[in-house]
Amino acid sequence: MEPKRALLKKLTREFYNRDATIVAKELLGKLLVHEFEGKRLSAIIVETEAYMGVSDKAAHSYGGRRTQRVEVMHGDAGYAYVFMVYGKNYCFNTVTREKGNPQAVLIRAVEPVEGVELMAQNRFGKPLKALTKPQEKGLTNGPGKLCEALAINRSMNGVDLCDSEIYIEDNEKPVTDIVETTRVGIDYAEEAKYYNWRFYIKDNKYVSVK
Repeated sequence: MEPKRALLKKLTREFYNRDATIVAKELLGKLLVHEFEGKRLSAIIVETEAYMGVSDKAAHSYGGRRTQRVEVMHGDAGYAYVFMVYGKNYCFNTVTREKGNPQAVLIRAVEPVEGVELMAQNRFGKPLKALTKPQEKGLTNGPGKLCEALAINRSMNGVDLCDSEIYIEDNEKPVTDIVETTRVGIDYAEEAKYYNWRFYIKDNKYVSVK
């Protein structure tokens, strides 16, 4: 049986209403929670990427792009932006900055805390004890993997992270040992691919790329 954890305070709209680079760094160590089918799935955020909006060639909203898919990025801070890549994998983002300034933070990797048995079923269709070592390590060490494990899908696009079944809780103490480096999978983004806008907790085994 997993130990009970003290419930922590949900992050506020004010927390999200800042530059994505600031929010991305400060999200490390905080707890991503999904209250799913009467159970609580939670995981510590260990890796993030900032997307800085109109001026960022790697951002979906670069140049002011405003399609149906990216519309939520143009809205208020503190909402979920969930999109699909490769026709099968979902990516979970938090919208930052005020309405009309379309920035967001991608949650790239998390460390499982609560509901890990259900996460194993969601990802691999078998109990946690039946996972191989590579499967156990690969449970949530990537954006698509963590969405599958925590049952996050496109239906959650646009939900209010300050008032819904999916949210982020504060941590008890800030993370200090942070690595700042380039983002992953954005070779198309010209000079933007060199920006050090990916952040992760040093030496955490769930980080997707080191």
